[in-house]
Amino acid sequence: MQIGFIGLGAMGAIIVPRLMAAGHSVTGWNRSRDKAQALITSGMRWANTPREVAAQSEIVFSIVTDADAVKSVALGADGVIAGLKKGGVYLDMSTIAPEPSRAIAAEFARAGLTMLDAPISGSPVTLVQGNASTMVGGDKAAYERVLPVLLAIGPKSTYIGGNGLAVQMKLSVNSLLMIEVIAFGEAVALAEKGGVSREIAVDAILKSVAASPVLGYRGPFILEGKMPAVPLADVTLQQKDMLLVLEQGRKLGSPTPLAAAANEMMNACRGLGLDHHDFVVAHQAYRKLGGQV
Repeated sequence: MQIGFIGLGAMGAIIVPRLMAAGHSVTGWNRSRDKAQALITSGMRWANTPREVAAQSEIVFSIVTDADAVKSVALGADGVIAGLKKGGVYLDMSTIAPEPSRAIAAEFARAGLTMLDAPISGSPVTLVQGNASTMVGGDKAAYERVLPVLLAIGPKSTYIGGNGLAVQMKLSVNSLLMIEVIAFGEAVALAEKGGVSREIAVDAILKSVAASPVLGYRGPFILEGKMPAVPLADVTLQQKDMLLVLEQGRKLGSPTPLAAAANEMMNACRGLGLDHHDFVVAHQAYRKLGGQV
């Protein structure tokens, strides 16, 4: 198929080659062309605007930072909505709140076009491993039509329901993920304070019933010299998602005390100058707050 991809950051840079490897032709756009040069060299076509991407594509994906960025690439004279042909499908994979996602989808519906919210669950590591999954909200017939393309990105895809419900589900998943990673840091710091070596504590947790895929690849980052130079998701980026979770909890009247506690540890990381690291660095914040050097 002719596929468009907007936003060629850490995730897009891995997804596009997977789509091309599956036999699809991909046209891409990014705010900075320099970041796309490797993809262009490997066969991705370049377009000068999101509108040009859409005009050349049957399906268009975007994965950008926040709701304002989605609006910027999706709407307006140079947006996807201006270039997408009738019958085309726009899928936004960004992690944003349900309300702006639904509002953008409504603009597409008024134009006789289809938008799905299709956030991806996973990191660059899980993408490379072939373990990422997608959650999709919107028209079910459109979902079934694009499902083969989604399965080229990751082996699992779940239809959640109407527009906005997939990003709602993604916020719930991210809340659980963050709480789990923060609790891991707390548990290791407690074990260390009690005399257990960090290496043994991490090994014991990863062999226990508390182990999980996210701890399997992120947990070892806290070992000496293992923190990645380029974080999978730094403190600020991950806290952006947690603040969306807390706001949804406020709007819905649904208590989120564990999410609030995890968010406070992100505040502690920022206060301690650790925010440039992957958010598993909360372990270091626990150590410092517990008086460990």
